[in-house]
Amino acid sequence: MLRTRRPNRSLPVLAASTLLLVAGAALPGDAVTAADGCEPRQFFVSPDGSDRAEGDKDDAWQTIEHARDHLREEGLTRRMRCDIVVNLRAGDYQVDQALEFDENDSGTRGHEVIYRSYDGPGEARVVGAERVTDWEEYQDGIYRADVGTDNPFHTLFEDGQRATTARYPNRASDEEWAPYLFSVLKEPEKEGVRQWLYSNPGDWDPSWDLDDAEVFIWSGGSWSWFTDTVPIQNPTWEDNQITMEYWTRYALINSRSGSRYFLQNSLDFLDQAGEYYLDYDEGQLYYKPRGNIEDVEIMAPVADTLIEVAGSSPEERVENITFDGLALQYSDFVDWYRFGWISAGDSGYRHEYPEYDRQIEMPRNRFGAVTVTNSRDITLSNMRISDTGYHAVYALFANEGLTVQGSLLENIGADGIKVEGPYPGEGDTSYGHLFTNNYITHYGELVPGDAAGVELMNTGRNEVSYSHIEHSARYGVSLEVRPEVAAEDNYARDNVFEYLRIEDVGLDSGDMGAFYTYGVDNAEPHPIDNHVRQVVIGDVIPDDSMPDSGTRGVHMDAGGCGFSFTDIEVGEVTDDKYQSYQCNTVENANWQEEFDTSRMEYDRIGVQDSFPYPVPEETS
Repeated sequence: MLRTRRPNRSLPVLAASTLLLVAGAALPGDAVTAADGCEPRQFFVSPDGSDRAEGDKDDAWQTIEHARDHLREEGLTRRMRCDIVVNLRAGDYQVDQALEFDENDSGTRGHEVIYRSYDGPGEARVVGAERVTDWEEYQDGIYRADVGTDNPFHTLFEDGQRATTARYPNRASDEEWAPYLFSVLKEPEKEGVRQWLYSNPGDWDPSWDLDDAEVFIWSGGSWSWFTDTVPIQNPTWEDNQITMEYWTRYALINSRSGSRYFLQNSLDFLDQAGEYYLDYDEGQLYYKPRGNIEDVEIMAPVADTLIEVAGSSPEERVENITFDGLALQYSDFVDWYRFGWISAGDSGYRHEYPEYDRQIEMPRNRFGAVTVTNSRDITLSNMRISDTGYHAVYALFANEGLTVQGSLLENIGADGIKVEGPYPGEGDTSYGHLFTNNYITHYGELVPGDAAGVELMNTGRNEVSYSHIEHSARYGVSLEVRPEVAAEDNYARDNVFEYLRIEDVGLDSGDMGAFYTYGVDNAEPHPIDNHVRQVVIGDVIPDDSMPDSGTRGVHMDAGGCGFSFTDIEVGEVTDDKYQSYQCNTVENANWQEEFDTSRMEYDRIGVQDSFPYPVPEETS
């Protein structure tokens, strides 16, 4: 049975103990030292401990929450004289709601509060799912289990591999989203509809039970830009029509094409190993396992956020907390999804640039496995974040100096790292972030539309470097604002992107680039203040079903000005390797004549030797 879920860079000043932690693999507790006789105060937590214990090495507490509360209640963070280290011993720390940290948990007087995996990177695991047990055989290799009706989930995992929501048509492989059906135009005046999906006769079977079913769709006709996941309200079989519960982002037809889509979450679609169906009303989970049901571990998420770091306001920040070497596994998705509001001003709040409503997550979707807001100098080091329902790391609005380094992000529902700065013109409150030495792979698994390994929105003075980013339906790295934003209200300045390897992106979308910008510099004289250098982009080849315009290595979309590109190599694409206005500088790129490969620092591109995990290509 499932339990309840609830829903100019200023680097941190670190004591020597913190520098030892974040420079590479987590060190044994006895090796933590500090300069000037400063001895970090240390506590211990173990899955086998007790929250009535002393919290020392020989008598550990059991929960991370208790360790946090002890620091609060004893006032240990108020006037720190040295770092505080909470050592998490190896094992699983089960959560059914986010571990919450606020300004009361901050490091003070220049010191850090550090939560780290004591036995090495990835050994202490925060797990946001519970195992589904008590299976009974149903039919045709399908098994059934009672999971209750209180807390429906929206993704599922077998032995650490994401299961597919039973769908029609079946996907070609676990690595692809295709094949699809295409929406059709029933009548000329229906071209603009966003809630009615029409099919060709014979595409659907009137015997299907669609009570719990959803439409997954690249709305916009031929525009393969965003995906929507929308519950079905009801089908009208005689008219080949489905009415959806909510509007999609774009209309379902344009002049060039219908929208690609499939239907999912019906028992009638459950016919392949690795597929599941959840009957919400009866609380029954149906699953066709890849392996023997007696031997495999089926995990259902019970939390959508695992760690939440949030100050109470931009004036009351949480700061100086490091999470080092933790593994975070399993989080949930949502019951329906659309990116942003449909029209400017739809948020209901008055903004100087209401168009930004269409460029930002709606409040219901503002979360990640790690969610950070109203923060300063928060560090995620040597993390392993996997099997998420949505973003791995999500930084919203007022954050300064967020660092993600030495971390493996894999099998991610949406973006790997997503930063949403403030609304343009309303305060430069998101800047100085460092994302370096990270391996980000297989992201956008549930939200392939707009998915990016690193997505920066209206934020500046950041560095994205020494990282390997791979396997996405859409982008590798993106930097976005809006074309309407005036220069003085645009904060996406002084960003550096360097030593990046981007591969296997653009797998299912078009009119895109592996490196992508939108609305970043919208008026002359276009000063060069964003810089891209030493980047290798592999082939950018979409699925054959994709009807949109081509794929590119670098795509500087509307307002994509003010960039320098130096030493860039792009593989095969279906359009231009580089598409841009005449407002950027390029030096030594392989779409130019006389490209000099000797200038490429291939041995430094991608993750560094200090990366603490075996990279996927070495274990495959």
